[in-house]
Amino acid sequence: MLIFRQLFDQDSYTYTYLLGDSNSREAVIIDTVYEQSTRDCSLINELELQLLHVIDTHCHADHVTGAWLMKYQLDAKISISRHAGVEGADNVLVDGDHIKFGSRYLQVRETPGHTSGCVTYVLDDETMAFTGDALLVRGCGRTDFQHGSPSTLYKSIKTQILTLPNSTKIYPAHDYGGVMMTSVAEEKQFNPRVGGQSNQKDFVLYMNNLGLPHPRKIDVALPANLNCGRPKNGRINDESPVWGPLKKTFAGVWEIDAQWVLENLSEVILLDVREHDEFEGSLGHIVNAKNIALGSLASRVDEIDLQIPVVTVCRSGTRSAQAISLLQQAGIIKAANLSGGMLRWRDRGYPVVGGAS
Repeated sequence: MLIFRQLFDQDSYTYTYLLGDSNSREAVIIDTVYEQSTRDCSLINELELQLLHVIDTHCHADHVTGAWLMKYQLDAKISISRHAGVEGADNVLVDGDHIKFGSRYLQVRETPGHTSGCVTYVLDDETMAFTGDALLVRGCGRTDFQHGSPSTLYKSIKTQILTLPNSTKIYPAHDYGGVMMTSVAEEKQFNPRVGGQSNQKDFVLYMNNLGLPHPRKIDVALPANLNCGRPKNGRINDESPVWGPLKKTFAGVWEIDAQWVLENLSEVILLDVREHDEFEGSLGHIVNAKNIALGSLASRVDEIDLQIPVVTVCRSGTRSAQAISLLQQAGIIKAANLSGGMLRWRDRGYPVVGGAS
């Protein structure tokens, strides 16, 4: 079975796509965004996938790719078109190449015109195509920089994308109105630039008169993306907390493992946000834990020392995750959720005060 996730970056209106093989757990990711790398890595880890390839549909001008950072974090390989002019990729792609993950693969179709190095990735059974900026929902990418060409793009769309089965779902790299996907049949009929009775002359004249301003991040994005998104000198601007081995969940919550907490009880404030009867109930509580129920936390947050890291605790880790949000709103940034809560703590046989045997 195919594992598929469509992710979105609000700032650049970029879609990122994660595809995995459910048997082998091998995966690929398409068109990552640098600022969303932590989110994407968290999802990959939560789904227990092994990322093999980080691939871009082209050298983007509106955001910095997360390719290099995800390679650094997950030991994946970077792949991009040989015509993209990018340095530092592990694999350069040509028309007809297959990017394999488990028993599945993506076929590379060269679709230049938006840039000279654009490619479309087509799933092995032709049910899905990831078109980058070559073909958007009821639109297409601009053709006025990075060796773009309206006549070349028209040919690419007509011969490499719209020749796919009508039922093929089209997943673009961007959409500015929140539309998530389209189909070959829809774009053949309704795309105002290349659909219906439009011909190449119509398309070229349309594209030559768009009059669009350059992307606002082009001066930052292009130089970075020509080096696979690698920061200058290879230095990562890591804003992760440094007081413990924290991991950020896909839901955006910083978590910390119970083993580290057990070994560092004297270095943190344990904030148990269960009701008092639960705190003294069958699961017991961790030694020296401070009990402030979640419903009272907002009004009692001034009881917490801002200088000492806080680990929030509840039965399963759900309410304590909400407590993290409340603490952050109050300006307490050194805070993390105890992963798995008291249930995991007890399951591992760690010591508690009170509770049932």
